[in-house]
Amino acid sequence: MTASSLDDAHATTRRITTLSVGTATILIVMKAFALGASGSVSILATLADSSLDLIASLATFFAVRWAAAPPDEEHRYGHGKAEALAALVQAGLVFASAVFIGWEAVQRIFDPRPVTAGGWAVGVVVVSIAVTLWLVWMQTQALKKTSSLAVAGDRAHYAADLAANVVVLIGVISGAYLGAPGLDAAAGLVVAVWLFWGATSILRDAADHLLDHAAPDADRAAVVAAVLADPRIGGVHQLRTRMAGQVLMVQMHVDLEPSLTLEAAHAIVVEAEQRIEAAFPHADILIHADPRGQAEAQAERSESRVEPLTASSGPWS
Repeated sequence: MTASSLDDAHATTRRITTLSVGTATILIVMKAFALGASGSVSILATLADSSLDLIASLATFFAVRWAAAPPDEEHRYGHGKAEALAALVQAGLVFASAVFIGWEAVQRIFDPRPVTAGGWAVGVVVVSIAVTLWLVWMQTQALKKTSSLAVAGDRAHYAADLAANVVVLIGVISGAYLGAPGLDAAAGLVVAVWLFWGATSILRDAADHLLDHAAPDADRAAVVAAVLADPRIGGVHQLRTRMAGQVLMVQMHVDLEPSLTLEAAHAIVVEAEQRIEAAFPHADILIHADPRGQAEAQAERSESRVEPLTASSGPWS
Protein backbone atom coordinates (compact mmCIF):
# COMPACT_ATOMS: atom_id res chain seq x y z
CA MET A 1 0.00 0.00 0.00
CA THR A 2 1.22 3.49 -0.76
CA ALA A 3 1.82 5.94 2.05
CA SER A 4 -1.15 8.06 0.96
CA SER A 5 -3.59 5.13 0.87
CA LEU A 6 -2.46 3.93 4.30
CA ASP A 7 -2.93 7.48 5.58
CA ASP A 8 -6.46 7.41 4.15
CA ALA A 9 -7.17 4.20 6.04
CA HIS A 10 -5.94 5.72 9.29
CA ALA A 11 -7.98 8.86 8.64
CA THR A 12 -11.08 6.70 8.16
CA THR A 13 -10.55 4.94 11.48
CA ARG A 14 -10.05 8.27 13.23
CA ARG A 15 -13.29 9.65 11.82
CA ILE A 16 -15.38 6.60 12.67
CA THR A 17 -14.06 6.37 16.22
CA THR A 18 -14.86 10.04 16.78
CA LEU A 19 -18.38 9.34 15.54
CA SER A 20 -18.63 6.34 17.86
CA VAL A 21 -17.71 8.42 20.91
CA GLY A 22 -20.27 11.09 20.01
CA THR A 23 -23.00 8.51 19.44
CA ALA A 24 -22.34 6.77 22.76
CA THR A 25 -22.55 10.12 24.58
CA ILE A 26 -25.91 10.95 23.00
CA LEU A 27 -27.30 7.50 23.85
CA ILE A 28 -26.21 7.81 27.48
CA VAL A 29 -28.01 11.13 27.90
CA MET A 30 -31.23 9.78 26.36
CA LYS A 31 -31.22 6.55 28.35
CA ALA A 32 -30.43 8.29 31.63
CA PHE A 33 -33.51 10.45 31.07
CA ALA A 34 -35.62 7.39 30.26
CA LEU A 35 -34.37 5.54 33.35
CA GLY A 36 -35.25 8.44 35.62
CA ALA A 37 -38.74 8.57 34.12
CA SER A 38 -39.49 4.84 34.03
CA GLY A 39 -37.35 2.96 36.55
CA SER A 40 -37.12 0.08 34.06
CA VAL A 41 -34.44 -2.52 34.78
CA SER A 42 -34.05 -3.18 31.07
CA ILE A 43 -33.47 0.56 30.52
CA LEU A 44 -30.93 0.38 33.36
CA ALA A 45 -29.30 -2.54 31.56
CA THR A 46 -28.97 -0.72 28.27
CA LEU A 47 -27.82 2.49 30.05
CA ALA A 48 -25.05 0.56 31.78
CA ASP A 49 -24.11 -0.98 28.47
CA SER A 50 -24.00 2.40 26.74
CA SER A 51 -21.84 3.80 29.55
CA LEU A 52 -19.33 1.04 29.01
CA ASP A 53 -19.70 1.54 25.27
CA LEU A 54 -18.47 5.08 25.79
CA ILE A 55 -15.43 3.91 27.72
CA ALA A 56 -14.69 1.25 25.10
CA SER A 57 -15.18 3.76 22.29
CA LEU A 58 -12.79 6.17 23.99
CA ALA A 59 -10.22 3.38 24.28
CA THR A 60 -10.69 2.67 20.58
CA PHE A 61 -10.53 6.40 19.81
CA PHE A 62 -7.04 6.67 21.31
CA ALA A 63 -5.89 3.20 20.21
CA VAL A 64 -6.37 3.79 16.48
CA ARG A 65 -4.40 7.02 16.75
CA TRP A 66 -1.60 5.24 18.58
CA ALA A 67 -1.70 2.37 16.09
CA ALA A 68 -1.33 4.83 13.20
CA ALA A 69 1.97 6.12 14.59
CA PRO A 70 4.90 5.10 12.35
CA PRO A 71 7.58 2.64 13.56
CA ASP A 72 10.23 4.06 15.83
CA GLU A 73 13.46 2.83 17.42
CA GLU A 74 11.58 0.99 20.18
CA HIS A 75 8.73 -0.34 18.02
CA ARG A 76 10.29 -1.44 14.77
CA TYR A 77 7.10 -3.22 13.67
CA GLY A 78 4.96 -0.16 14.35
CA HIS A 79 2.19 0.27 16.90
CA GLY A 80 -0.60 -1.67 15.16
CA LYS A 81 -1.29 -4.00 18.07
CA ALA A 82 -2.65 -1.08 20.03
CA GLU A 83 -5.91 -1.91 18.27
CA ALA A 84 -5.89 -5.40 19.79
CA LEU A 85 -5.23 -3.91 23.22
CA ALA A 86 -8.28 -1.69 22.74
CA ALA A 87 -10.31 -4.75 21.81
CA LEU A 88 -9.20 -6.40 25.06
CA VAL A 89 -10.42 -3.36 26.98
CA GLN A 90 -13.73 -3.61 25.14
CA ALA A 91 -14.09 -7.28 26.00
CA GLY A 92 -13.34 -6.69 29.69
CA LEU A 93 -15.84 -3.86 29.94
CA VAL A 94 -18.54 -5.88 28.21
CA PHE A 95 -17.93 -8.81 30.58
CA ALA A 96 -18.30 -6.43 33.54
CA SER A 97 -21.46 -4.98 32.06
CA ALA A 98 -22.93 -8.46 31.53
CA VAL A 99 -22.29 -9.43 35.16
CA PHE A 100 -23.81 -6.23 36.52
CA ILE A 101 -26.89 -6.40 34.32
CA GLY A 102 -27.40 -10.10 35.00
CA TRP A 103 -27.21 -9.59 38.77
CA GLU A 104 -29.67 -6.69 38.68
CA ALA A 105 -32.05 -8.62 36.44
CA VAL A 106 -32.06 -11.69 38.72
CA GLN A 107 -32.85 -9.47 41.70
CA ARG A 108 -35.74 -7.84 39.83
CA ILE A 109 -37.11 -11.23 38.74
CA PHE A 110 -37.58 -12.14 42.40
CA ASP A 111 -38.60 -8.60 43.38
CA PRO A 112 -40.47 -7.11 40.37
CA ARG A 113 -40.92 -3.35 40.24
CA PRO A 114 -43.43 -1.55 38.05
CA VAL A 115 -42.31 0.30 34.94
CA THR A 116 -43.64 3.84 34.78
CA ALA A 117 -43.66 6.47 32.05
CA GLY A 118 -43.60 3.69 29.47
CA GLY A 119 -44.12 6.13 26.59
CA TRP A 120 -40.86 7.94 27.30
CA ALA A 121 -38.99 4.69 27.74
CA VAL A 122 -40.33 3.21 24.51
CA GLY A 123 -39.56 6.40 22.60
CA VAL A 124 -35.97 6.54 23.85
CA VAL A 125 -35.37 2.88 23.01
CA VAL A 126 -36.75 3.32 19.48
CA VAL A 127 -34.53 6.34 18.89
CA SER A 128 -31.57 4.42 20.34
CA ILE A 129 -32.18 1.58 17.90
CA ALA A 130 -32.26 4.00 14.97
CA VAL A 131 -29.09 5.83 16.04
CA THR A 132 -27.22 2.59 16.73
CA LEU A 133 -28.28 1.13 13.39
CA TRP A 134 -26.93 4.22 11.62
CA LEU A 135 -23.61 3.97 13.51
CA VAL A 136 -23.20 0.26 12.67
CA TRP A 137 -23.83 1.08 9.00
CA MET A 138 -21.17 3.80 9.09
CA GLN A 139 -18.72 1.45 10.79
CA THR A 140 -19.41 -1.18 8.13
CA GLN A 141 -18.56 1.34 5.41
CA ALA A 142 -15.35 2.21 7.24
CA LEU A 143 -14.35 -1.46 7.49
CA LYS A 144 -14.68 -1.77 3.72
CA LYS A 145 -11.77 0.68 3.50
CA THR A 146 -9.76 -0.66 6.43
CA SER A 147 -9.32 -3.90 8.34
CA SER A 148 -9.08 -2.26 11.74
CA LEU A 149 -9.48 -4.78 14.56
CA ALA A 150 -10.45 -2.00 16.96
CA VAL A 151 -13.20 -0.70 14.68
CA ALA A 152 -14.40 -4.25 14.04
CA GLY A 153 -14.63 -4.81 17.79
CA ASP A 154 -16.49 -1.55 18.21
CA ARG A 155 -18.92 -2.50 15.46
CA ALA A 156 -19.51 -5.90 17.04
CA HIS A 157 -20.20 -4.04 20.26
CA TYR A 158 -22.86 -1.83 18.73
CA ALA A 159 -24.32 -4.61 16.58
CA ALA A 160 -24.95 -6.54 19.80
CA ASP A 161 -26.54 -3.39 21.19
CA LEU A 162 -29.05 -3.43 18.34
CA ALA A 163 -30.34 -6.85 19.33
CA ALA A 164 -30.16 -5.92 23.01
CA ASN A 165 -32.23 -2.78 22.44
CA VAL A 166 -34.91 -4.81 20.67
CA VAL A 167 -35.08 -7.09 23.72
CA VAL A 168 -35.20 -4.03 25.97
CA LEU A 169 -38.06 -2.62 23.91
CA ILE A 170 -40.01 -5.83 24.44
CA GLY A 171 -39.26 -5.69 28.15
CA VAL A 172 -40.36 -2.08 28.56
CA ILE A 173 -43.61 -2.65 26.67
CA SER A 174 -44.30 -5.76 28.77
CA GLY A 175 -43.65 -3.95 32.01
CA ALA A 176 -45.45 -0.71 31.19
CA TYR A 177 -48.44 -1.84 29.14
CA LEU A 178 -48.95 -5.55 29.82
CA GLY A 179 -48.62 -5.41 33.60
CA ALA A 180 -45.76 -7.92 33.57
CA PRO A 181 -42.71 -6.28 35.17
CA GLY A 182 -41.10 -9.70 35.50
CA LEU A 183 -40.74 -9.76 31.73
CA ASP A 184 -38.86 -6.48 31.93
CA ALA A 185 -36.35 -8.09 34.30
CA ALA A 186 -36.16 -11.19 32.09
CA ALA A 187 -35.36 -8.95 29.12
CA GLY A 188 -32.48 -7.47 31.10
CA LEU A 189 -31.19 -10.99 31.75
CA VAL A 190 -31.31 -11.79 28.03
CA VAL A 191 -29.26 -8.65 27.38
CA ALA A 192 -26.66 -9.82 29.91
CA VAL A 193 -26.31 -13.22 28.25
CA TRP A 194 -26.05 -11.61 24.81
CA LEU A 195 -23.33 -9.23 25.99
CA PHE A 196 -21.37 -12.07 27.58
CA TRP A 197 -21.43 -13.99 24.31
CA GLY A 198 -20.33 -10.96 22.30
CA ALA A 199 -17.48 -10.24 24.71
CA THR A 200 -16.19 -13.78 24.28
CA SER A 201 -15.93 -13.26 20.51
CA ILE A 202 -14.11 -9.93 20.91
CA LEU A 203 -11.70 -11.47 23.42
CA ARG A 204 -10.90 -14.38 21.10
CA ASP A 205 -10.13 -12.10 18.14
CA ALA A 206 -7.94 -9.80 20.24
CA ALA A 207 -6.05 -12.72 21.77
CA ASP A 208 -5.37 -14.20 18.33
CA HIS A 209 -3.96 -10.86 17.21
CA LEU A 210 -1.75 -10.36 20.26
CA LEU A 211 -0.49 -13.96 20.19
CA ASP A 212 0.50 -13.67 16.51
CA HIS A 213 -2.08 -16.10 15.19
CA ALA A 214 -1.33 -17.03 11.59
CA ALA A 215 -3.29 -15.39 8.77
CA PRO A 216 -6.25 -17.37 7.41
CA ASP A 217 -5.47 -20.33 5.15
CA ALA A 218 -6.93 -18.53 2.14
CA ASP A 219 -4.61 -15.55 2.65
CA ARG A 220 -1.54 -17.73 3.07
CA ALA A 221 -2.47 -19.72 -0.03
CA ALA A 222 -2.80 -16.44 -1.95
CA VAL A 223 0.65 -15.35 -0.74
CA VAL A 224 2.21 -18.63 -1.86
CA ALA A 225 0.42 -18.50 -5.21
CA ALA A 226 1.69 -14.97 -5.82
CA VAL A 227 5.27 -16.01 -5.07
CA LEU A 228 5.17 -19.19 -7.15
CA ALA A 229 3.72 -17.34 -10.16
CA ASP A 230 7.35 -16.95 -11.18
CA PRO A 231 8.65 -20.33 -12.46
CA ARG A 232 12.17 -19.36 -11.40
CA ILE A 233 11.06 -19.83 -7.79
CA GLY A 234 11.09 -23.55 -7.06
CA GLY A 235 9.33 -23.60 -3.71
CA VAL A 236 8.39 -21.82 -0.49
CA HIS A 237 9.18 -22.91 3.05
CA GLN A 238 9.28 -21.48 6.57
CA LEU A 239 6.31 -19.26 5.77
CA ARG A 240 5.26 -17.15 8.74
CA THR A 241 2.40 -14.66 8.85
CA ARG A 242 0.84 -12.48 11.51
CA MET A 243 -1.07 -9.24 11.81
CA ALA A 244 0.15 -5.97 13.30
CA GLY A 245 -2.90 -3.74 13.29
CA GLN A 246 -3.92 -3.37 9.64
CA VAL A 247 -0.59 -4.64 8.35
CA LEU A 248 -0.04 -8.27 7.29
CA MET A 249 3.49 -9.35 8.24
CA VAL A 250 4.93 -12.03 5.92
CA GLN A 251 8.23 -13.88 6.20
CA MET A 252 9.40 -16.83 4.09
CA HIS A 253 12.28 -18.61 2.40
CA VAL A 254 12.19 -19.32 -1.35
CA ASP A 255 14.23 -21.74 -3.45
CA LEU A 256 16.24 -20.29 -6.34
CA GLU A 257 18.72 -21.70 -8.81
CA PRO A 258 22.15 -21.79 -7.10
CA SER A 259 23.91 -20.44 -10.19
CA LEU A 260 22.05 -17.13 -10.11
CA THR A 261 24.04 -14.01 -9.32
CA LEU A 262 23.17 -12.08 -6.17
CA GLU A 263 21.78 -9.27 -8.32
CA ALA A 264 19.52 -11.65 -10.29
CA ALA A 265 18.29 -13.39 -7.13
CA HIS A 266 17.54 -10.01 -5.57
CA ALA A 267 15.50 -8.97 -8.62
CA ILE A 268 13.42 -12.18 -8.44
CA VAL A 269 12.72 -11.63 -4.75
CA VAL A 270 11.71 -8.00 -5.29
CA GLU A 271 9.28 -9.03 -8.02
CA ALA A 272 7.78 -11.64 -5.68
CA GLU A 273 7.32 -8.99 -3.00
CA GLN A 274 5.56 -6.73 -5.50
CA ARG A 275 3.13 -9.51 -6.43
CA ILE A 276 2.28 -10.06 -2.77
CA GLU A 277 1.79 -6.33 -2.26
CA ALA A 278 -0.61 -6.26 -5.21
CA ALA A 279 -2.82 -8.80 -3.41
CA PHE A 280 -2.23 -7.45 0.13
CA PRO A 281 -1.51 -3.72 -0.06
CA HIS A 282 -0.85 -3.46 3.68
CA ALA A 283 1.73 -6.27 3.74
CA ASP A 284 5.19 -5.97 5.29
CA ILE A 285 7.25 -8.65 3.51
CA LEU A 286 10.61 -10.28 4.17
CA ILE A 287 11.82 -12.99 1.75
CA HIS A 288 15.05 -14.94 2.16
CA ALA A 289 16.51 -16.65 -0.90
CA ASP A 290 17.93 -20.18 -0.53
CA PRO A 291 19.94 -22.15 -3.12
CA ARG A 292 17.60 -24.81 -4.50
CA GLY A 293 18.29 -28.25 -3.03
CA GLN A 294 20.38 -26.95 -0.13
CA ALA A 295 17.69 -25.70 2.25
CA GLU A 296 16.10 -29.00 3.34
CA ALA A 297 18.20 -29.41 6.47
CA GLN A 298 17.43 -25.90 7.68
CA ALA A 299 13.74 -26.37 6.88
CA GLU A 300 13.65 -29.57 8.93
CA ARG A 301 15.26 -27.84 11.89
CA SER A 302 12.63 -25.12 11.70
CA GLU A 303 9.69 -27.43 11.00
CA SER A 304 7.93 -26.57 14.24
CA ARG A 305 7.77 -22.92 13.14
CA VAL A 306 6.39 -23.47 9.66
CA GLU A 307 2.79 -22.56 8.89
CA PRO A 308 1.46 -25.40 6.68
CA LEU A 309 -1.77 -24.72 4.83
CA THR A 310 -2.94 -28.32 4.66
CA ALA A 311 -1.38 -31.76 4.48
CA SER A 312 -1.36 -31.56 0.68
CA SER A 313 -0.55 -27.92 0.11
CA GLY A 314 1.35 -27.07 -3.02
CA PRO A 315 5.06 -27.21 -3.83
CA TRP A 316 6.56 -26.67 -0.38
CA SER A 317 10.28 -27.35 0.02
